[in-house]
Amino acid sequence: MRKQSLILSVAVALIAFSTACKKENNVVNDRPLTAAAAAHTCGDSTISGVITSNLYLGDCKIYKLSGIVYVSNNATLTIAPGALVQGIKGAPGGTLVITRGAKINAAGTQTAPILFTSDQASPVSGDWGGVVVLGKANINQGDSALVEGIGGTPPASAYYGGTVTNDNSGVLTYVRIEYAGYELSTDNELNGLTLAGVGSGTTINHVEVYKSKDDAFEFFGGSVSASYLIAAYPLDDMFDFDNSFSGTINYALGLSDQTRADKSQSNGIECDNLATGDSTKTPITKPVINHMTIIGLPNATLASTTTGAPSGTGKYGRGAHFRRSSRFDVKNSIFMGFNTGISLDGTSPSNTPCAYFRGLSVLDNNLVHAFTSPYGPFTIEGASACLTSATLYALATNLNGGYVTADPNADIKLVAPFGTTAAGFFPQSTGEAFTYNAGAFTFGGADWTVGFSRFGN
Repeated sequence: MRKQSLILSVAVALIAFSTACKKENNVVNDRPLTAAAAAHTCGDSTISGVITSNLYLGDCKIYKLSGIVYVSNNATLTIAPGALVQGIKGAPGGTLVITRGAKINAAGTQTAPILFTSDQASPVSGDWGGVVVLGKANINQGDSALVEGIGGTPPASAYYGGTVTNDNSGVLTYVRIEYAGYELSTDNELNGLTLAGVGSGTTINHVEVYKSKDDAFEFFGGSVSASYLIAAYPLDDMFDFDNSFSGTINYALGLSDQTRADKSQSNGIECDNLATGDSTKTPITKPVINHMTIIGLPNATLASTTTGAPSGTGKYGRGAHFRRSSRFDVKNSIFMGFNTGISLDGTSPSNTPCAYFRGLSVLDNNLVHAFTSPYGPFTIEGASACLTSATLYALATNLNGGYVTADPNADIKLVAPFGTTAAGFFPQSTGEAFTYNAGAFTFGGADWTVGFSRFGN
């Protein structure tokens, strides 16, 4: 089949067209696609450089990202349901960056999801960079900050942030992002999906990040809300919030990779007020999380790994680590299979001592299992704690369940939480998950992973 190359460069407008093609079943790399998403029979198009005018990617060609591709100049990138976009492996890693003012309109459907993945026949984690969306919403670093993971002198702006709380960066629905997290340099990886300063006018739901080499989802500030998210087997954290993120996450699933862990510790949630460590910057980071399920490791031996692949120093961290005076509102959620469940630490500003539990943060109706400590340790770094760990523990467990058992699922009772099918993450008809109505799936409810995820295909 003849390949066509469309090379995009700065200030060059590209006019793309979609060709109607016969729909037929197919397999891309190692995963089946639905009929609507499989008709990639019109050759390849390679995209590079900076997109400066509106561009449409249809569902017939295979679109390949060469290097870091920027959508700039208030352009809109529209991606059809069923489209296939591949990042080309190799420096600097195929990556898609939506800059401030530009938009992505990637509105897949349940029967025709949009797939971002590696161009390799046998893909591995970190083959390509991932998807980065930069917006104009509030951050606690002034009007702008340079997004993590992109160095050098980029050909388009890689800054994010501003004062537009309801900024609209477009749509991401029924999207799967696989094998991302290219390491640009040591300890400088991109994430599966990076949302930096993205505003509440943006629509994000039904998105899965599969096998990212760094975090699955990272929210650098902004106010965007998202729902029905899957963080499947990232090397580092499943969900990372910092730099004043204030959005709401409704219904989300995070799964640890039992075969590898990051040298920086692999957590379910990592949350900082400011990623670089300053806990006094405002506005304060405060994610609102409702109906999340975080699955760690099936036994204490695995959870205690300190020499894990791929670095030989990989280790697992916590179900959730809130630090550097970040705040939180976590309700109706499940954390299981880590040595520590929910952990708090960080310097508390002098004018808001012990802000975690002084009416500024919420833990309500959660189920937390840990092999060592479901809630804790609670420490205030650099200052004496104004509440003792015992008092904090009592406050934490007033409205929540805490479990220390060899079997993480002994009391919570999901169907099969350490398996690989969505049915396993539903509650059994007995047990705490059923009683509390906690977690990303409800007893007798619909399986929202169908169609776009690795579980639903």
